[in-house]
Amino acid sequence: MQRVALVTPHSALRESLVCVADAGCIDLDRAGGPGQAEGAYAPGRGGGPHESPAQPALSAARPDPQTVNGADDADLLAGEAQLSERLNDAVNRGSVAALAGWCPAAEVGRVNARLAGMGGVLVPLRAPPGVDPPTALRATGPVRRPLTALVTTYGTPRYTDLDPTWAAAALYAVMFGMMFGDVGHGALLMLGGLALYLRRPRFFARWHDTWPVVVAAGATSTVAGLAYGEFFGPTGVLPVLWLDPLRQPERLLLTAVAVGAVLLLLAYAAGAVNRWREGGLPGALYSFSGVAGGAAFTGLAGVATGMALHLAWLLVAGAVLGATGITLAAAGIYTGTVRGIAGVAQTGVQLFDGVLRIASNTVSFARLAAFGLTHAALGQVVWSGTVGLSHHGAPGVLGAVVVFLVGNALVFLLEALVAGVQALRLEYFELFSRVYDGLGRPFRPWHVPVRRSEVTS
Repeated sequence: MQRVALVTPHSALRESLVCVADAGCIDLDRAGGPGQAEGAYAPGRGGGPHESPAQPALSAARPDPQTVNGADDADLLAGEAQLSERLNDAVNRGSVAALAGWCPAAEVGRVNARLAGMGGVLVPLRAPPGVDPPTALRATGPVRRPLTALVTTYGTPRYTDLDPTWAAAALYAVMFGMMFGDVGHGALLMLGGLALYLRRPRFFARWHDTWPVVVAAGATSTVAGLAYGEFFGPTGVLPVLWLDPLRQPERLLLTAVAVGAVLLLLAYAAGAVNRWREGGLPGALYSFSGVAGGAAFTGLAGVATGMALHLAWLLVAGAVLGATGITLAAAGIYTGTVRGIAGVAQTGVQLFDGVLRIASNTVSFARLAAFGLTHAALGQVVWSGTVGLSHHGAPGVLGAVVVFLVGNALVFLLEALVAGVQALRLEYFELFSRVYDGLGRPFRPWHVPVRRSEVTS
C-alpha cells in the first residue's frame, strides 16, 4: 500500500476527483485525518439518519442544478454530495490543490495515466510516522469472499500482519465437524451448501455467499461421522472407524484437548510472526502472544504431560521451557510499566492472568468433545424412540417414522446452531486473541461510477 498525494491544478480539481472516484482504488483522507468516517454518503455503508436508496453516481461535467430532476437524478445528487465533501477536504496553495490518501502500489501508474490529461498527478509519499497503512484483504472470487468475512467479523488485521483467511476457514470447519460429526447430517449440510450456491429456492439467495463455509462444515462433519460411526445418530448403519463418543468419552475428551493444544501452538506461532512484523525481535520475543507466551504454553503442556505419563525428563524440560517463557513475558511486561514497586505488582498481576488464561484456554477446547458427545446422545435418544415405536404394529411404524424425521430435524437445527456458535467462539476468543495484538483499519477506496449519459450544463 502506497501513501500518495493527489496534486492537481485548482481549476481541474473537480475533474481529477471524478477520475479518482471512477478509478475506485484510492482511500482519500478525510478532514479528521487518515481513517476518519466517510460521512453521510460513505460508499459501502448506510447513509446514516438520512439514508438515500440511490446508488451514488457522478457526471463527467458539473450538472446544471436547473436541469437535474430530484427523483430521476437522485444518484447524481448523492454523488455530488460525496464530491463536495472531498472538494472541501482539499488543501489549496495558490493555483494548486492536494489531497492525501492510500493507493495500492500497482495502481499508481494506471491512475497517473488517467490524470495526465488533466494536469494532475499522484505523488508517492512516505507513510506518516505511527500511522499504519489500511489493510486490503483480498476478497475476490466466490470462495474467498465469505471466508474473508469470517475474519473481518472479528476485526481487520493490521497491514503488517499475516492474512489468516484460509487458515481461519479451515480451522472453523475442523472444529465444527468435531462437534457435529454425523454422516447423514453432514450430507444434509453439503446439500444445503449446494442449494445456497444455486440460489434454490429463491429464499436462500440472500445467503448465497456463505455456501463455501457450509459445504466445508458439512464435509468435515461427514468425515467425523465416519470416524464416530454415526448416520443420523448411532444407528448401527455404519461401523465405528475410530471411537464411539458414547462409549469412549474420555478418549474423545483427551483428543479434543490435544487438538486444542495444537491449534493454540499454531496461533502462538502466527502471533510471533505478527509481533516480529509489527515491532521486530523485541516485539516477537517478549510478548505473551509471541515467543514468550508460546514457550510458557509449551512448557506448561510439557509439565502436565510429564506428570500424567510419569516422564521425569519431560516434566523437567517443560518446567525449564515454561520458566523461560514466563521470565521473557515478565521482562516485556515490566518494561511497559512505571517501574518500581508498582511496576513489579503490575507485572505479577499480568503474569498470573496470562498463565491462568493459558490453562483456561486449553481446557476450553474440551467443548469440542462435550458438544460432540451431546450430538451423539441426542441422536441416540431419537433412534431409541424410533426403534421402540417400530415394534407396535402399523401405527407404531408410522409414529417411528414421524419421531425419526422430526427428531433428526430438531437435532440437526439445534446442534448446527450450537456447533456453529461454539466453533466461532473458539476461533475468535482462543485463537485470534493470540494472532492479533490490536487491529488495523480496512482499506475503503472511494468509488463512485461516472454516468456516461449525464445531465450537463
